[in-house]
Amino acid sequence: MALTKNERRIRIKNRIRKVVSGTEARPRLTVFRSNKEIYAQVVNDVTGVTIAAASSRDKDIAKSKGNKTEIAALVGKTVAEKAMKAGVETISFDRGGYLYHGRVKSLAEGAREAGLKF
Repeated sequence: MALTKNERRIRIKNRIRKVVSGTEARPRLTVFRSNKEIYAQVVNDVTGVTIAAASSRDKDIAKSKGNKTEIAALVGKTVAEKAMKAGVETISFDRGGYLYHGRVKSLAEGAREAGLKF
């Protein structure tokens, strides 16, 4: 029997997480994408602490106009600025089982523009 889209994504996500983990020196930028919204977190997996987070539901981002891809770029810039304030410059990118395309790619490029190094 075939896997559902979500089961397939979770398998891919688990395969990625075997390799990608966040440390104090290089935390992990993780992405969750729903049909309407997009969320990003910078996580230190050693201590289990979220260093910075942003989403398309944040008040300043939700007010902005644009399509979902443009809003994802704003989320990337916002999470990068918050991470830079917390003292993080380099991260490892966790695409969360999604293809590196569209909104996920836009978020990553927005974070790069704001100064994060992948």
